[in-house]
Amino acid sequence: MHGDLVRNIPGIRATQNLFDDLSSRPADWQIAIAAEAAERIPTPAPLITRPFDYGTVITYSFASEHWQTSRFSDATRYGVWYGSLEIETTVYETAWHWSRFVLDSYSGEDREIVSERRVCDVRCDALLIDLRGKERIHPGLVSRKSYAFCQQVGRYVYEQGLNGLLVKSARCEGSNAAIFKAERLSNVRDRTFLTYRFNPARDTFVVERTPGRRWLSFAAGALG
Repeated sequence: MHGDLVRNIPGIRATQNLFDDLSSRPADWQIAIAAEAAERIPTPAPLITRPFDYGTVITYSFASEHWQTSRFSDATRYGVWYGSLEIETTVYETAWHWSRFVLDSYSGEDREIVSERRVCDVRCDALLIDLRGKERIHPGLVSRKSYAFCQQVGRYVYEQGLNGLLVKSARCEGSNAAIFKAERLSNVRDRTFLTYRFNPARDTFVVERTPGRRWLSFAAGALG
């Protein structure tokens, strides 16, 4: 593959002042900003590695402190970075996981719970194993109930030192990429911002690209 993958992560639409909760005086904010800049660790590739800028887009998934159980990783030895070929696929994937997180705490709430998302294009240059279509023979690749089969595949990919996989999404008809090597990813570019509106009690999920204008809507429970 020599092209872009789409990455969908938590983000904010409007720039926020990181220091306005420490003081009400704008002069103090400028001092804090200057102090942060003076102590910042220099990096030759800030768009990739800076932890509060573009770093979360690529490096977050590969840092051991952020490993978590996912479709192709049991979080014991390695992390996996996930992106999609289509922006809509990233929505269905992240909507499922975020709605499960919300339901853990607010399952009975009959109101909209809102999350803002940041969507980026990320360049991928890698030889990937294309498993799309193999789910007809190995339905475990798209199981919505168990990651057991996929995690076996993931361990094999990791142990063989392979770059990653292209697979059919388990949530929609789109395609996902599971990348095992951070160095195969580069050139992060902001693409758009999204707003998610989820009503847990009614199981309604609305996605906005333009604030206040519905772009996609579906029942979150139908993705599981």
